[in-house]
Amino acid sequence: MALNNAFGSIKPSQKQQLLSDNYLSFTDGSGNDFAQQYLPEIYEQEVERYGNRTLSGFLRMVGAEMPMTSDQVVWSEQNRLHIAYNDVTIATATTLTFVLDAANGDNFVGNVISKNDTIVIMDPSNGLEVTALVTDSVDTSATLATLTVATYTGADLDATFNVLDAGLKIFVYGSEYKKGTGDADIKSITPSFTQYSNSPIIIKDKYAISGSDAAQIGWVEVATEDGTGGYLWYLKAESETRLRFEDYLEMSVVEGTLAANGSGVAAIAGDVKYKGTEGLFAAVKQRGNIFAGFAPAAGVLTEFDQILKNLDTQGAIEENMLFVNRQLSLTIDNMLGGVSAGPNGGVAYGLFENSEDMALNLGFSGFRRGSYDFYKTDWKYLNDASTRGAVADSGIEGILVPAGTSTVYDQILGTNIRRPFLHVRYRASQSDDRRMKSWLTGSVGGAYTSDLDAMEVHFLSERCLCVQAANNFVLFTD
Repeated sequence: MALNNAFGSIKPSQKQQLLSDNYLSFTDGSGNDFAQQYLPEIYEQEVERYGNRTLSGFLRMVGAEMPMTSDQVVWSEQNRLHIAYNDVTIATATTLTFVLDAANGDNFVGNVISKNDTIVIMDPSNGLEVTALVTDSVDTSATLATLTVATYTGADLDATFNVLDAGLKIFVYGSEYKKGTGDADIKSITPSFTQYSNSPIIIKDKYAISGSDAAQIGWVEVATEDGTGGYLWYLKAESETRLRFEDYLEMSVVEGTLAANGSGVAAIAGDVKYKGTEGLFAAVKQRGNIFAGFAPAAGVLTEFDQILKNLDTQGAIEENMLFVNRQLSLTIDNMLGGVSAGPNGGVAYGLFENSEDMALNLGFSGFRRGSYDFYKTDWKYLNDASTRGAVADSGIEGILVPAGTSTVYDQILGTNIRRPFLHVRYRASQSDDRRMKSWLTGSVGGAYTSDLDAMEVHFLSERCLCVQAANNFVLFTD
């Protein structure tokens, strides 16, 4: 309450007590207003209006961190086992032609089809197909191959396809030889591999406080995102800088992009060039699968089954995790709402030692479709208003990540190794570990490294993301 006191009627108390005669009123226009600038009313507890504001945690669930010593990490991934070519053209009623490049055969470069191989010729546009025997296989130029074939049904190719067609697909399913013949026409096939690489980027941040501000202690009671709580003074800002930097460590390898030739970044002058890094989204867009406009009706699994059919053509990883935004999460919930348990669906917790509690504690809900188990969870990064949740259509609604590990050939170690499909490589040696460095400089707060009348807290990391077997990932876009 406020008292209408004349000057001199207010008596100071020797202790911090709430008494009727030591109350200063700042709003009644009395002579007590002179003290307002010294005694403001402060809520000492910070209002947590945004809850937990940190975004990291995605890679902690699905990946691992491993040291490296070089400027580049290089790995090789196996190609497909069987011989297949796309974009094949019917040149005549008995010949096929196709271009010799890696785009047409995703496992072999060049023409590796031999005379007496048996092939299937398919026209995806109208569902027509025919089996044929290769009677001759010739590289007609450095970039073009010609197959002469004899069909097992019908007189020639025109009998099945009716017209000279293009855009066909062929694959080898075996061979047939006459009795008593040799194997001089068989082409020796050397398995090939696809090599990928990525480079780490250096990430930095800093927080500074002057010596004068450090001497003016102001206490605020807070509960921080890293699980600690209590009273903090000027280092409250340092704590938030650290949390933001930890988020950057993940966001930079999710959103990172390699600097393309001719780009503005690549054109920046200097002895050491900016090079960027290939992040998760860029890797899946380049080497993975994209599903645009995923919007199945409630209880209808037709669209979702397209994903399963595509997974069958890839690595067929049994357990997969779905990290999605709120809209896609509700869409999947609605889709599953009209699906009963049994062969159409049901609940699965195999990845979490078949424990429902473990799965739910980690924020996952599971379901099974066909021979695949899926575990769905909201990805805060896609919902947060300060990142991709800032606009309704951010371009990315979620991502499907295979669980487990993949086998690849490590160029540095010279051997096959097993690695999580997603893992971070950071620079480290016996003398310097750059996974997450922090240090103090200046002459305040216990640091005595310079004559700067301030304390500076520095943060640094050097890292990149390895996305292995990206053909098993699915990116959901608007």
